[in-house]
Amino acid sequence: MATNPQPASQKELKLLTGKFQQLLAKVAENRPSDDLEIIRKAYDFSLKHHQGQTRASGEPYLIHPLEVSLVLADMKLDSTAIAAGLLHDAIEDTGVTHEDVRREFGEQVVHIVEGVTKIDKINLASREERQAENVRKMVLAMVDDIRVVLIKLADRLHNMRTLKHLPEERRQQVAKETLEIYAPLAHRLGMGKVRGELEDLSFRYVDPIGYDQVRKEVESHRKAGESFLAKAVKILQQKLKENGVEAKVESRIKRLYSIHQKLLRQRITVDQVYDLLAVRIITKSVKDCYTALGAIHQMWRPLPGRIKDFIAMPRPNLYQSLHTTVITEDGHQFEVQIRTEEMHKMAEEGIAAHWKYKDGTPVSAKDEQRLAWLRQVVEWQQDVKDPNEFLSTLKVDLYPEEVYCFTPMGKVVILPRDASAIDFAYAIHTEIGHTCIGAKVNGRIVPLRNKLRNGDVVEIMTQPGHNPSRDWLGFAKSTRARNKIRHWLNIHQRERAIEIGKKLLEKQARKYRLALKDFNEKTMETIAKEYGLGGGQDLLAGIGYGKYSARQVLAKLSPEISEQVPNEEPAKTGSTIGTVIRRVFGQSADTGAIKVKGYNDLLVYRARCCNPIRGEAIVGYVTRGKGVAVHAVSCPNVNNLMYEADRRIGVEWAKAPKMAKNDGRGTYPVKLTVFCDDRPAMLKQLTAVISDDNTNIRNIEARTADSQATIDIVIDIEDVKHLERVISGLRKIPGIHDVQRLNKV
Repeated sequence: MATNPQPASQKELKLLTGKFQQLLAKVAENRPSDDLEIIRKAYDFSLKHHQGQTRASGEPYLIHPLEVSLVLADMKLDSTAIAAGLLHDAIEDTGVTHEDVRREFGEQVVHIVEGVTKIDKINLASREERQAENVRKMVLAMVDDIRVVLIKLADRLHNMRTLKHLPEERRQQVAKETLEIYAPLAHRLGMGKVRGELEDLSFRYVDPIGYDQVRKEVESHRKAGESFLAKAVKILQQKLKENGVEAKVESRIKRLYSIHQKLLRQRITVDQVYDLLAVRIITKSVKDCYTALGAIHQMWRPLPGRIKDFIAMPRPNLYQSLHTTVITEDGHQFEVQIRTEEMHKMAEEGIAAHWKYKDGTPVSAKDEQRLAWLRQVVEWQQDVKDPNEFLSTLKVDLYPEEVYCFTPMGKVVILPRDASAIDFAYAIHTEIGHTCIGAKVNGRIVPLRNKLRNGDVVEIMTQPGHNPSRDWLGFAKSTRARNKIRHWLNIHQRERAIEIGKKLLEKQARKYRLALKDFNEKTMETIAKEYGLGGGQDLLAGIGYGKYSARQVLAKLSPEISEQVPNEEPAKTGSTIGTVIRRVFGQSADTGAIKVKGYNDLLVYRARCCNPIRGEAIVGYVTRGKGVAVHAVSCPNVNNLMYEADRRIGVEWAKAPKMAKNDGRGTYPVKLTVFCDDRPAMLKQLTAVISDDNTNIRNIEARTADSQATIDIVIDIEDVKHLERVISGLRKIPGIHDVQRLNKV
């Protein structure tokens, strides 16, 4: 963010001029036919309006737009995109308006700059909502002009490179957002180089302990690994020459974040990562790729199940390559990737490799295909009103899709990892999904929740009149399937809730010898607005869901009886019924720590599925008969429950009471699972770290196998910061691979 203007020094102007000349030279080299005048004009405009502003690092602010434009120039983007890159912060951080940019640079440039500019911060209350709406705005702008997201990625890349100058909390926020949204977005657009750098930069700040552990492990293997790869490259070059294949052979050690993900997912050590070392062969033709694969398998034995042909079946982001993992005579495993020069360019640069503009319109059919998923996302999200729900479903869409299945007719259907037959059914057609009753996989009948694998031939069995079940949300993985199921359930559950609400209101009205028909629609709408709702139907649905009291609504509808019906029922925390409900539904005595915003008479309990602790972001869900269930926002069940937006209710943590240290009250039992080496004194070190933080240990269980140990520890935690402190301390112990919090105790 820019700070207050100060006069620029001669030294700063010299620095800026040097960067700008570097930019012009790069654009002239990559796109010699482009007009550089619009870039010069954009630079002068930005220099004038960013005059004297500085970044958190103390550098002139204009360094940032210049660095972003240099990244765009490396992508070989056109002069219009470079100009927009120079102007991308002008509207947000200076007094420049959209009209000023339109007048000076035309419609195309202002359209791109508007797409990149973040929304007005005063429109939305929470940071999460602003983040979600900014991403939604960017996604919608991308559909019209992909240059919007390329500038956004370049902007994020430079911000991540200079993240160290920001305060710790802000660093965490930016790095986490990059890891969750921008790196996967780069992956979806096939931009492997940008994705890799964004992931590694984010990893350093999101998990500094994990980053340091993986970096040290990799460095300890680097010398031996590089020596082995140098020999392997020489052998391969000779073998390819013998087989008449002209190719470039290069090697690499896997990126840190990718290694970290694999260690967590597979519970292995760095020594066991089969693709830690890799060799890449870049050939002249597809025929040479397959010739090279055959030559490699003649030399070294391939590992079963590790041969992947992404040339014949490209990934959804159009990545193409042959992958094989081989083992040498002395037991070394390494991966070999084989691709053509064109495929290599697409793998590194993705959509930026061929996104050319002629009169402002894209000319590549392949790039249109690459954006097909994005158009589907926009189409599916049109009915999603809640910004946080939009963000959570978009995150699912950005993750790699890996399962390739077939219809009985041989059509390929690409689905997310762990997808089920339900996902397959909805991928074919919405109606087939709704009426699905079973599936045959490779000729055998399987349960609908059965996970599909690569190469499965799937046949869906349907029955007219059959409807979706809420249980399906528990195993549907694709955004399309989940949105279609939610949409159907929402409509039908809402209809039922309106019906129940009407009956409850009628029943309450009869007690006062009134009839619901005595109240017109206008009166219902007026009362609905008092509750912040759109209309009478929303009010009835709220009563049906148990969110609003029929007695209170009736009091507002009929002023004559308002004296007989209290507007607010006093909370009876010590009542017999409250005690019974707490005992039956497992409420702990600390539920007073949570308040429902705007109410003081609703029964509240922490959901057992996620066991939220003080300080965590929480959300309330109105249950039928049990009160308000409070879930952590990160709880996997939240997405399944919150499709009924009317049942969502705002909750917050009450002010923490002051208590004597270690008196046992105001703490929450939390279960941690520690994955570590099985070595002497490990348990002693674990308990020492926990007790040094004045943390009570309730229970410890340990299991060992193959020199590895899994230790479950239940401890008393005061709040999120306390938990983070304990986990951070445990992860610093040598030999600890990972520490995970289990939701259920």
